[in-house]
Amino acid sequence: MANVIKNCLFKKQLCGQLKSLCTLQSVRNQSNVRTVTLIPGDGIGPEISVAVQKIFEAAQVPISWEVEDVTPVKGPDGKMGIPQRAIDSINKNTIGLKGPLATPIGKGHRSLNLAIRQAFHLYANVRPCRSIDGVETLYKDVDVVTIRENTEGEYSGIEHEIVPGVVQSIKLITENASHRVAEYAFEYAKQNNRKTITAVHKANIMRMSDGLFLQCCRQVAEQHPDIKYEEVYLDTVCLNMVQDPAKFDVLVMPNLYGDILSDLCAGLIGGLGVTPSGNIGKGGAVFESVHGTAPDIAGQDKANPTALLLSAVMMLRYMNLTSHADKIEKACFETIKGGKVRTADLGGRAKCSEFTEEICNRVTAL
Repeated sequence: MANVIKNCLFKKQLCGQLKSLCTLQSVRNQSNVRTVTLIPGDGIGPEISVAVQKIFEAAQVPISWEVEDVTPVKGPDGKMGIPQRAIDSINKNTIGLKGPLATPIGKGHRSLNLAIRQAFHLYANVRPCRSIDGVETLYKDVDVVTIRENTEGEYSGIEHEIVPGVVQSIKLITENASHRVAEYAFEYAKQNNRKTITAVHKANIMRMSDGLFLQCCRQVAEQHPDIKYEEVYLDTVCLNMVQDPAKFDVLVMPNLYGDILSDLCAGLIGGLGVTPSGNIGKGGAVFESVHGTAPDIAGQDKANPTALLLSAVMMLRYMNLTSHADKIEKACFETIKGGKVRTADLGGRAKCSEFTEEICNRVTAL
C-alpha cells in the first residue's frame, strides 16, 4: 500500500513538472514555436517524458508541449476508446510524441496503440535500428530500417467465432494501403541515401494477400530504377538477419511481419530500450517508444529514456529541425559511449534523472 501511495505521489509530481516545462518552453519561443501533442503514457511513461522535455529545453528546441492523457473513456456506443480531447489535440497539431501504453490482455479495451494508429491513419511504422557505441551486442555496425504497413493485415481486428471452439481471424490486404506504404518506403530510401529495398512476404503460402502486396511493391519499384529492389520470404529474412544483418538495408512488409521483424532487429542493437520508432500518416505523424510500461520500476527514477528521446529526434527531423536533432542525438550517444552515466539496463548505476542531466550538460556544451 505504501508503494502505491508513493507511486501516486511521484506521478503527481511528474505531472506538475510536465506542465511547468510546457509553460517555460511556450513562453521562451512564442514567435516561432510549434505545438506538439505529448502523450506521456503509463508506468515509466511520465518519467521518460519529463526527461525528453528537459533535454529539449536544454537544446532550446522551439517546441511547446500540449500534454494529453489517453486513459480510455466510454464512448456513446458503450465501448472504451481514446478521449476526444486527445484526438482533437493530435488532429490540430498533426504531430505527437507518445510514451508506452498498457493494454489489459483479453479485457477492458482494445490496444490503444493500434487505436491511435488507425484513428489518425498512420499507415507506415518506421524503425531505424543502428548500432550504438557503448551498447555491447553480438553484432557490430548494424544499420537496418524496417518499414511496416500499419493499418491492416492480421491487425485489422476482423475476427469472429464460426462455431464454438472455432475462431476465424481475417487478414486484410488492400491495394491502396500496400501501394501507399511501398511508395513511402522508396521515398524514404531516396531521402536517406539508402540503396536497397527488400519486400518481405509469404506469397508462397498466402498467394492472393501477400501476392497483392508484392504486386504493389513491384509497380512502385519500376518507378525508382535507381534503387535496388528484391523480394525475400519472411522466414529467410529472419534467418539471414541473425547471420549477417549487413545483408539488408530497408525492409518493407505487411503489418504482422513488421511487428515481429522490427523487434528482432531491435534485439540486434540492444533492445527496444534504445530503438526509436515513428508512425507516419498523410497529414501528420506520431513518434513513440515501443518498449513496455515497466510497472515494476515506475516511480523509482530508474527508467531509461533513450528510446523515447531518439523517437523525439526522429520527430525533429520530420519537422525539419535537423540541427536540434543532430545536437540531441550526439549528446545522447556520447553519454552512452562515455560509460560513466548510464541507467541499469545499459550496464550502469545512474538514475533516470542523472542520465538526463548528463545529456543536458552535453547538449549545452555543444
